[in-house]
Amino acid sequence: MFIEKVIPRFSETDALGHINNTVLPVWFEAARVPIFKFFTPDLNPHDWKLIIAKIEVSFVGELFYGHEITIKTSVDHIGTSSFVLKQEAFQHDKCCAIGKVVMVRYNFAESAKQALSTEEKAALEKHMA
Repeated sequence: MFIEKVIPRFSETDALGHINNTVLPVWFEAARVPIFKFFTPDLNPHDWKLIIAKIEVSFVGELFYGHEITIKTSVDHIGTSSFVLKQEAFQHDKCCAIGKVVMVRYNFAESAKQALSTEEKAALEKHMA
């Protein structure tokens, strides 16, 4: 499991004083950087090997400005050419949002999915939920 901390910015709040629902996918993406490094260690976008096939966020509590957010990222499932990550956003030790993303190993030159290598699967397996 990977743990990242986020300090909400005032601009990420909505008219009701909550963290806007459009912000969570951005925070979740930022918390996936350690996973991205399994595939592209230098994060060079010209050497990228992943695409998103599906993303979902369930809001189970409120998040507020002025209080740190902890995002936990773990691997939920590993397939042949894809894997599922589970991400949770906590504030004051309470889970407030749960995200799932399906990532696909992709060959951009061939415009096709590509099987995960043994090394990539091993790196992912270390972070299974």
